[in-house]
Amino acid sequence: MKNVLLYALIMLASGVLTWQCQDTPPQTETDVAIPALLERSAGIGPDGELAQIQSMYRELVSKVRADPNDLNARLNLAELLMQEARISGEHGHYYPGILTLLETVVTEKPNPAQKYRALVDKASVQMSLHQFEAARATATEAVQINPNEASIYGVLVDANVELGHYEQAVEMADKMVSIRPDIRSYSRISYLREIYGQVTGAIDAMKLAVSAGYPGMEQTEWARLNLGQLYLRYGMIDSARLQFQLALSARPNYPFAIAAMAGLEALQGRQAEADRLMDQACALIPEVGFFVEKAKWEKEKGNAKGSGALTKEILAMLADDEQSGHMMGLEYARVYLDLLGDPQKALEYALTEYRTRPDNIDVNRSLATIYYHSGNIKLAGEHLQKAMRTHSRNPELICLEGLIKAKSGKVSDGRTLIRKAFTANLYLECSFCNEAKAL
Repeated sequence: MKNVLLYALIMLASGVLTWQCQDTPPQTETDVAIPALLERSAGIGPDGELAQIQSMYRELVSKVRADPNDLNARLNLAELLMQEARISGEHGHYYPGILTLLETVVTEKPNPAQKYRALVDKASVQMSLHQFEAARATATEAVQINPNEASIYGVLVDANVELGHYEQAVEMADKMVSIRPDIRSYSRISYLREIYGQVTGAIDAMKLAVSAGYPGMEQTEWARLNLGQLYLRYGMIDSARLQFQLALSARPNYPFAIAAMAGLEALQGRQAEADRLMDQACALIPEVGFFVEKAKWEKEKGNAKGSGALTKEILAMLADDEQSGHMMGLEYARVYLDLLGDPQKALEYALTEYRTRPDNIDVNRSLATIYYHSGNIKLAGEHLQKAMRTHSRNPELICLEGLIKAKSGKVSDGRTLIRKAFTANLYLECSFCNEAKAL
């Protein structure tokens, strides 16, 4: 978020940068505003990837400037910047400018193929900004242009999942995989299988996603990371570690894999190594989740000053993301509950999410957790039921269910569920797990 600019001479007040060099003619009203390519660590990703991105960026910017009617160049540039946003974590910088770039394509009489592509990209960015209803509307418009492309159904899967429309998400996933079984469709099948409690099937589908990708590419290692997280969530620690190591071997300094390794080290009691790895991940990209974990660990150590300083930085990062259009309700809720110990403020943020997507299981899980910590067992139970309506086998949910039953007077049933949760994952660690262990 505070990276030095690699390519740009003049920063516009809007935060969007216009490419200029000594030989570039003065900007005219027809020029397109283009986000600058921010400097990032050359150590992220395979050798040569950063140089290739920089070269492609310069070439595409030159094409856009030379011919404002070259809509394909604008689309290629937008997609390059979308990928760079994923790799660098600089969402707040890139996404507003990308959306502006895509809007210029949509409004300048594109052919059907160009309009379709622009809408798919726009919907994908809206998903990344957690603008789920808008993303679904954009994707639905794109389907009217071309119902035979797999990519748009991927956006519709994601949007319906986030909105809590799981039956529709399954329908879209079936269409997607029937058109093109690849890394994108297999990974979405995996997500849906886990949501419906089919853990083995979810792992199998994510294995297919990994095998369908090219080793070292960000998308492939993201799928491998998610395979590792699946193993970790259901207690298969050694398998999780192997996947994280493979991701780092294929894509050196992959920040998300480093952070995942840090979390695994913390779970197994090697906190010094966990801290070292998380510091490394935080230095590579400004990912809020990394800083939240780091602050939580400092709080657990009794380092109130360190945790407080990190929490202040996290809130500033969230505010920066909000300014770029990113909806961050659940992230704020987690910070106020886990770091600031303010369940009332956490509830306010979680309820803003609930009002827009009341059927989403993650939103309901967040509300169940907040209500449990607030002592409102009745409402905690109601939201937990909504969170478990797809028959999820997530050990954290089962653990919370056990605690709620115990607090409701069904102590024996509660203990049985808690034992089930810890049998599924001996390393289970959540905001109520210590209480569950004591029970």
